[in-house]
Amino acid sequence: MASGTLLGASRCAAAAPAPAAAPGLDDPAKKEIAMRLVSSAENSSLDWKAQYKYIEDIGDGRGYTAGIIGFCSGTGDMLDLVQLYADRRPGNVLVKYLPALRRVDGTDAHDGLDPDYPRDWRKAAQDTAFQQAQNDERDRVYFDPAVSRGKSDGLRALGQFIYYDAIVMHGGGDDPTGFPAIRGRALRTAKTPAQGGDEKTYLNAFLDARVWAMKQEEAHSDTTRVDTEQRVFLRNGNLDLGTPLDWKVYGDSYHIG
Repeated sequence: MASGTLLGASRCAAAAPAPAAAPGLDDPAKKEIAMRLVSSAENSSLDWKAQYKYIEDIGDGRGYTAGIIGFCSGTGDMLDLVQLYADRRPGNVLVKYLPALRRVDGTDAHDGLDPDYPRDWRKAAQDTAFQQAQNDERDRVYFDPAVSRGKSDGLRALGQFIYYDAIVMHGGGDDPTGFPAIRGRALRTAKTPAQGGDEKTYLNAFLDARVWAMKQEEAHSDTTRVDTEQRVFLRNGNLDLGTPLDWKVYGDSYHIG
């Protein structure tokens, strides 16, 4: 009887489910948090969906910056977006600017865009097809690569967000301050969790490298989105990016409950 009882207990213990892994940044609720965090830094607002219509030249050498993720006329991602919109909605209000966007790619010029491009961008932003095109290009170029790289490096939601915010600002190209270069700089001093390293140690090394990259460019030299946002979450050990969240960007305070 004693043997049978112990065996039964053993079977029950073995059947207990393993704890579920915390959701990554691609979980819908986490993704919404990510969008709001980036919007606080890019647009000084948590209302990221209000930014479909946003457009201005912020003087960073990239021409017009616009939309929910800061697509730029000088870096090719705005051209790709407007082309996608044209493919999905032929004859839309932005189609006529495609030749000019091709010409100014790689520069900060407005040739062929002024004076009406900002007005027409805001008009296009009322079209749900353009909104969806912005969502899809954000995911293809920035969000999905960041989350994929973060997961392969063994990072949880906070680390995946730290990658995402870096790619949003610095791009995924091979220039000296791009995301791959930032990651490479971090790997000189720390191992990723997938390599057996400590997650907090690695993320601190990545943020050190990110700050270095930001300081190479005057327009991005204010590092508060790292100092008073991402490092705060990391210092608190909030590696799963759980709520509530309280942070500051450029001196403004934000809260997600």
